[in-house]
Amino acid sequence: MPSLWIRNARVIDPAARRDAVGDVFVRDGRFVDSLPAAERRRARQVDAKGLVACPGLIDVHVHFREPGQTHKETIATGSRAAAAGGFTTVVCMPNTSPVADNPGTIQLMKDVIGRDAVVRVLPTGCITVGMKGQSLAPIGSLRRAGVVAITDDGDCVQSNDLMRRAVEYARMFDLPVMDHCQDHSMTQGAVMNEGVVSTRLGLRGWPNAAEDLIVARNAILSEHTGAHIHLQHISSRHSVDIIRRAKARGVRITAEATPHHIALTDEALATYDTNFKMNPPLRTEEDRKAVIAGLRDGTIDIIATDHAPHTDYEKDKEFDFAPNGIIGLETALPVSLEVLVRRNRFRLPFVIDLMTRRPAQLLNLPGGTLTPGAEADLCLFDPDETWTYDARAGQSKSSNSPWHAQKLTGRVRMTFVAGRAVFAEGRIVAR
Repeated sequence: MPSLWIRNARVIDPAARRDAVGDVFVRDGRFVDSLPAAERRRARQVDAKGLVACPGLIDVHVHFREPGQTHKETIATGSRAAAAGGFTTVVCMPNTSPVADNPGTIQLMKDVIGRDAVVRVLPTGCITVGMKGQSLAPIGSLRRAGVVAITDDGDCVQSNDLMRRAVEYARMFDLPVMDHCQDHSMTQGAVMNEGVVSTRLGLRGWPNAAEDLIVARNAILSEHTGAHIHLQHISSRHSVDIIRRAKARGVRITAEATPHHIALTDEALATYDTNFKMNPPLRTEEDRKAVIAGLRDGTIDIIATDHAPHTDYEKDKEFDFAPNGIIGLETALPVSLEVLVRRNRFRLPFVIDLMTRRPAQLLNLPGGTLTPGAEADLCLFDPDETWTYDARAGQSKSSNSPWHAQKLTGRVRMTFVAGRAVFAEGRIVAR
């Protein structure tokens, strides 16, 4: 593979506190300080004037649906959507069919990843057998099979005692536990946030407390056991406050926010468009602002997409019966730039940090840096390009996006994995 010389970019590497116009060099799939003059002449050169060069984005929360639900997404199509969005590492949730609660299913996924994925795809394993919340999955065996965390995402362990045992075992194997925070007894039949809008629309409401109770439960269990519990897709202002106070006590919890929860509110459901139906639901403007404040002060650690593909015929139903979830890999960067940088005046390196170094650190993953010696995973994007997103023409197998046909600002130009271009100027590059 030829060496790579990216010239004249605004280079942002939060891990090295670098933010300056300059060059990036790659040899043998790894970043290097520089290239000799003779090697520069032979290297592939990319003139990145006006573009930002940053570490490849990392998403610790995606659903690629394989095995068993490949009508929605596959590891091949999901990884291509990731590459188009500037992501070079993604972490897959285990709610496949069958669920990933045993080493055999994990090995099947790894075999498919090795054959089909164009970016780094890492598996998680289930907390409980069958994701039924009744008995623990073989956590040690899952760890040996190569999972990077355990989670019953798409569901939530309701038994406090079982969750305690799970985090105790996970701590023994140095595995983070990722939890979808939802008290099922408070959300039966609920389809959107409980409040003025749900009353006006005649839809059953989903209270903040259903999230808040489990967030508080997990903070208590983390403090009691010393285990690392990661709280997924936080949406409630009360949850943000609970996490903030727990972190002030030194509790070992982390949290994520999604682009859709920082950009949208329950008012978006006024037309009953099921592409705005998700779990947890879009909440109020007060909640949205609280989540953004949590990102600003470090209460919420990272941005993750919760990329959740569904087919058109599954989403095209009465609101009550349509599945929850949206796709988000190809829109995460421009939406985050719009909400955080342009509207809320976050510094661009800070937002890049939320999507690179911090998620890598959170799950002990390689990547997230341009430091010499690191594998050359890189994203090149134009922060100022305005474009219209066509979900139906995207790389994902599904098109259930609330941003379909919307104008977005900020566009990925190239994505490199180990120094090899996997996405360039709107196209996936053949392996």
